[in-house]
Amino acid sequence: MSRRALRDRFDRATADLDPPFAIVDLEAFDANASALVGRAAGKPLRVPSKSVRSRALIDRVLARPGWRGVMAYTLSEALWLNQSPSEVNHEALVAYPTAERAALARLAADEALAAKVTLMVDDVRQLDFIDTVVPPERRAAPLRLCLDLDASWRPGGGRVHIGVRRSPIHTPRQAGALAAAVGARPGFRLVGLMSYEAQIAGLGDAPPGRPLRGALIRAMQAGSFPELLARRAAVVAEVRRHADLEFVNGGGTGSVAGTAADPAVTEIAAGSGLYGPWLFDGYRQWRPRPAAFFALAVVRRPDPRTATVQGGGWIASGEAAASRQPLPWLPGGLKLIGTEGAGEVQTPVVGPGAIPLRIGDRVWFRHAKAGELCEHVNELHLVAGESIVDTVPTYRGEGKLFL
Repeated sequence: MSRRALRDRFDRATADLDPPFAIVDLEAFDANASALVGRAAGKPLRVPSKSVRSRALIDRVLARPGWRGVMAYTLSEALWLNQSPSEVNHEALVAYPTAERAALARLAADEALAAKVTLMVDDVRQLDFIDTVVPPERRAAPLRLCLDLDASWRPGGGRVHIGVRRSPIHTPRQAGALAAAVGARPGFRLVGLMSYEAQIAGLGDAPPGRPLRGALIRAMQAGSFPELLARRAAVVAEVRRHADLEFVNGGGTGSVAGTAADPAVTEIAAGSGLYGPWLFDGYRQWRPRPAAFFALAVVRRPDPRTATVQGGGWIASGEAAASRQPLPWLPGGLKLIGTEGAGEVQTPVVGPGAIPLRIGDRVWFRHAKAGELCEHVNELHLVAGESIVDTVPTYRGEGKLFL
């Protein structure tokens, strides 16, 4: 569908709404969910909740074949999801280590919750912390643990670090030592291994307008991925000497097909591709359809070439750069002004698409990332065809702030 037709469809569907508001195009959302399953080649997908941040849409994707379980970003969130009424299974892997004392106490006291929530660890000191909060004798059941393997690439004998700085566990020997330590501690059970290859899954290899950077990224990824496959296989073999692993999680939206081809991996994380934020326009292998948008109203025409919308400064996390700003998408032919960008209370847009805009017209934006859009709105309007078929709360709309 052309951008003009898409804009007309969205404008008709939301004619009775006043901006700012956000929508999810269900046709694109469901198409992305199906495409991700196809790319996973039979391996189950785990949905990272931080990339969705709406229980209704998490449930929608988990009800589809090929999807199984949640990757939560805090323990409090994992407990909330698993204590909510739902027909889908919210079995959760907490993606990051936790220091939430109250949540740990709740988890340890509830045998049913302890069976559905897996904690992340990468350091014996995290085990020490948990033991001080809830000693083993006070636990209703052993706490399930997943070991986080650092998936970054360290060429040159480790002098260079390419990737994010997460776990200190990088080698099979380090992983085996931590697995052995978990096995020796009462009240814990090691059930999983995770490794997130951010330099592959989270880094577009074809950034628009930057061909040299794209070539460098592709060269880096060509060296990093084979190294990770060999090291991850060795780590899994070493950890299995100490624990019966139920799952090995890897990947992200940007690497689903490649990660699925790794024999050591049993499940894949993918969530951003459901909404299709604009950062994923810079990937060659697969680009999700844009599915999540927010609308702002034109309130000023400071000159014939500029239209100014109210609000707009919904900036994504990460390095402070233009790539973290929202992208004006509909109508086509719009861009932000370099000296102002997306502002707190107003955002000027220029380009051919700005010239015919009138006061009261909508400009439709795409967020740079996925679920962070939901931190700015209380609800998402779900659009099918030219109608809003449902309106569902975001985490914010349910009064939840997990990070």
